[in-house]
Amino acid sequence: MYPMDAPEEPNAIPLETGGVEGQAEPESWFRQWGDPMARNISRATLTPVLADPEKANGATVIVAPGGGFMWLSMDNEGWQVAEALAEQGINAFVLKYRLQPTAPSLEAFENQMNRRFEEAGESPDADEVPERPRWDLSNQIADVEAAYAMILKRADEWGVDTSRIGMVGFSAGAGLTMATTLESEKVDLAFIAPIYGGMGPVDVPEDAPPMFSVIAADDFLFHGEFGVIQSWFNAGIPVEFHLYQNGGHGFGLGNPDRTSNKWFDAFMHWLDVNGFL
Repeated sequence: MYPMDAPEEPNAIPLETGGVEGQAEPESWFRQWGDPMARNISRATLTPVLADPEKANGATVIVAPGGGFMWLSMDNEGWQVAEALAEQGINAFVLKYRLQPTAPSLEAFENQMNRRFEEAGESPDADEVPERPRWDLSNQIADVEAAYAMILKRADEWGVDTSRIGMVGFSAGAGLTMATTLESEKVDLAFIAPIYGGMGPVDVPEDAPPMFSVIAADDFLFHGEFGVIQSWFNAGIPVEFHLYQNGGHGFGLGNPDRTSNKWFDAFMHWLDVNGFL
C-alpha cells in the first residue's frame, strides 16, 4: 500500500447529496495490490461511461465498487467494469459514494482496513463471535437515489431505457446494492447483480427485481451460507447463482487461472436471456 496522486476524473458529475458527519480528512488516493483506491470520500460523484451509439441497446447499469465502506476500489471494481459493460452496448455509471471517515495516516488506515477484513471474515456460526456490525448506510443509499434520479432526468441525452436500469455492486458495493433494493422507495431497479457480497438471509420485497449473484468458494465472506439466494427463491423472484471453485475476494472482472473469471460472460448471457439487452 502506498499513496498516489488523485487521478483526473473529467467526466465525474457531483451528486450534491451532502457531506459526511465527522469527516475531517480530505479525500485521498492510494494503491493496494497495484490498484487505485480512494478513501475519505465525503462528496459523491457519478461518472458516465456510455456505450457507442452504434452498439448501444439502452440497457443501463449503476456500478458500485467495494471497499468495506471505508475505501473504494475505483478501477478494479469500477472503471474497468464500466468499460466492459459499455463494450457490450450497455450504458454504465460508476458511483463514487460517500464513505466512513478513516485515519489520517496510511499506516493507521491499513490497520483499520485489516480490522474490517477480520470482522467480515468471521463466521456467523463461530462460537463467541459478536454480531456483525450493521452500519448506517443512509448516506450511501441517498447517493444511489441521487444517481438514479440523475439518470432518469438525463435519460434521453444518455440513451437510457428507463425500464432497463440495473445495479451491479462488488463486496461492500454488493451490500449497498442489496440495501438499496430492500430499503429505498425511490429507486426502481430492473435487475441487480451483487458480486461477492454477504450471503445472509433477507426479507425480500414483493416487487424485488431479478437477481444474478456470484461468489467464490474460497472467499472469506463465504461460509457455506446461501441465505440470500434461498430468500429470493422462496419469494418467487428469478434468481441465478454462481458459486465458483476459486477466485478469492475482490477479483473484479477476474484474475488469472481462476474459475470465477467467466462470471461476466455468464452475466451477459443472463441479461440477454431475460430480455434486458
